[in-house]
Amino acid sequence: MPGVVVCGAMGRMGKAILSVLSEGAYGLTLSGAVETKGHPSIGAEMAAAGTGCRGVFLSDDLEAVIAAADVVIDFTAAESSILNAAIAAAKGKPIVIGATGIKSEQLEAIRAAARKTAVVQSPNMSIGVNLMFRVAADVARILGDGYDVEIVETHHRFKKDAPSGTAVKLADVVASALGREMKEVGVYGREGMVGERTKREIGVFAMRSGDVVGEHTLVFGGIGERFEITHRAHSRDTFARGAVRAAHWILGKPPGLYDMADVLGLGR
Repeated sequence: MPGVVVCGAMGRMGKAILSVLSEGAYGLTLSGAVETKGHPSIGAEMAAAGTGCRGVFLSDDLEAVIAAADVVIDFTAAESSILNAAIAAAKGKPIVIGATGIKSEQLEAIRAAARKTAVVQSPNMSIGVNLMFRVAADVARILGDGYDVEIVETHHRFKKDAPSGTAVKLADVVASALGREMKEVGVYGREGMVGERTKREIGVFAMRSGDVVGEHTLVFGGIGERFEITHRAHSRDTFARGAVRAAHWILGKPPGLYDMADVLGLGR
């Protein structure tokens, strides 16, 4: 069975991915687990950490465990993802990156890694969310400029970046379909006497509350009607299964930067 190294193995998403791998999903198995230096579980067997994965011990060094792997899944912070992508590229191993909050200059570093190895990079590995991206673009093109576009996302209180990477991509997808650029029309929160809403602006708003896994609502507001598309994630399992599916799909792929649309065969 092809082996997977999971970076960020003891995080919320990392544990969900380990749980999926322990089932043997997509014929993959855990071959390595990595966390940050100083993590209290470094050196512990992953089964003892409650993951169900035996014979694998938590490491703080990707380079030390990547040789035995066929693919890497990375759910760390953007800065760590860049370093891990560079290591994977140097070792000729494909990598799946699910970190959010990746800035444009960091994406350039990921593109550099993708020139040497296959990389799947997506802020959201959910199949439903990636279908939402496709539907959102189609709806935007059909409705055109006659409808106001607003995006509201809600996540748990522990999430560090805002708006979510999913909301950012959703806004970019809709803006592109409408022939706009978010850097020109994006509005992130409103307060005070802001005046009437302009026709071209796209609003993006972030809520943080309790233990919400993830919820995104795209609103097209017209005169006399409102059209909404909502995706709600009930558990991290949906993201974990998408990431493992991506890891299986990327095996044997040539170098390049891919996303979940490629994995799901949605085309462009």
